[in-house]
Amino acid sequence: MSKKSIIFILIGLLLVAGLVTYRIVTNTKKEETNKSAGGGKKGGGSQVYGRVIHGQPFADYLSLSGSIEANEVVELHSEVSGIVESLNFQEGSQISAGQVLVKINDAELRAQLAQARTRAQLAGENARRAKLLLEKEAISQEEYEIASADYRTAESQIQLINAQLSKTLVKAPFSGKIGLRNISKGSYITPATVIANLANTTQLKLLFSVPERYAYMVNKGMQVEFSIQGDEQKITASVYAIEPVIEANTRTLLVKALCKNNSSKLIPGVFANVTFPLETVDNGLLVPAEALIPIQNGKKIFVLRNGKAKEVIVETGGRTDADILITKGLVEGDTILTSGVMSLRDGSPVKVVLR
Repeated sequence: MSKKSIIFILIGLLLVAGLVTYRIVTNTKKEETNKSAGGGKKGGGSQVYGRVIHGQPFADYLSLSGSIEANEVVELHSEVSGIVESLNFQEGSQISAGQVLVKINDAELRAQLAQARTRAQLAGENARRAKLLLEKEAISQEEYEIASADYRTAESQIQLINAQLSKTLVKAPFSGKIGLRNISKGSYITPATVIANLANTTQLKLLFSVPERYAYMVNKGMQVEFSIQGDEQKITASVYAIEPVIEANTRTLLVKALCKNNSSKLIPGVFANVTFPLETVDNGLLVPAEALIPIQNGKKIFVLRNGKAKEVIVETGGRTDADILITKGLVEGDTILTSGVMSLRDGSPVKVVLR
C-alpha cells in the first residue's frame, strides 16, 4: 500500500469520528433540554385557556322548508256550454264575491221560459175552473187533481228553466284577485274550459312538515316564523290545522299556519324558510363546542377544581353556531377548560388563562 493511500484512509477515519462525536454531543444537549422542560412543566402545570360560564337566555329552533299557498284558490268554469256574450272583469284585478264575470248567451232559454210561463198561466186557469166545478160536483175529484197536477208541473218547469238561466252567469265565489283569462268574447266554452284562476291572497297559508321526533311539540295556535328568498324579513304565522296522522313515507307531520299578507309581497307557491321553535331557556349554560370531548357513553368536559383539571360527564341540549347548551353536569360559575383539553387527564395540574 502506498503512503498516499494510507493518508486518505486516515483522513476518512478522522471525519467519521468527528461526525459521531457531533451526534453524541447534540443528542445529549437535547435530552438535557427535554428533561429541563419536563421538570418545569411538572412543577407548574400545563397552560390552558378557560372560561367562566354564566346563565343566559337561549332559544332552540328547527330550520324547516315550507311553501306558501293562497287562502282560497279556484279555477273558474261555466256550468253550461255556450257562446260568451260578455266578459265583465279585467285581468289581474280585484274581484268581489258574487260579481258577474262572464255572461253566456241565453236567448234559447229565455224563449223556453216564455213558453213555460204561457203554459203555466193556462194550467193555472184550468185548475181554477176545475175547483169551481168540483164545488158544484160537476167533475170528479180525480179530474180536479189532474188539473192541479198540470199546473204544478208547469210551475216546476219555470223553476227549472230559471235554474238553467242562472248557470249562464259565471259569478265569483269569493273576493280575491283574478288571473289571466283564457277566453275571449264570442268564444264557445264548455264546462271543461278554464276561464281564469281566482285567488284570495289577503290571507295566506304556510304549509310545512315537522319531523316525527318533534311532532308532540306542535300545538294549534302556536306561532312560527318564516322568510322567503330575496327578503330576510321575518313573518309570523299562527298554526291553525294539524294533520291527525304521521306521513308514513317521510315520517313527518303536515302542519298549516295562517298569516296576513299586508304588504302583498308574498306570492302563493313561493318557497319559505320556516323557523320552528323547540325550547326557550331563560338561564341556559352555554359552552364552546371545542370544550366538549366525545366519549363512549356521551360527552365530557374539563372544569377547574383547586388548580387541577376535573373530568365531568355532561348532557347537552340545543346549540348555536359556536356554543352548545349544557342541561346537566355544570353549574353557573364553573370555570371550564376550552383549549388543550385533549392532552389532559383527570387531576392534571393546570394554569388557566381566562378569556
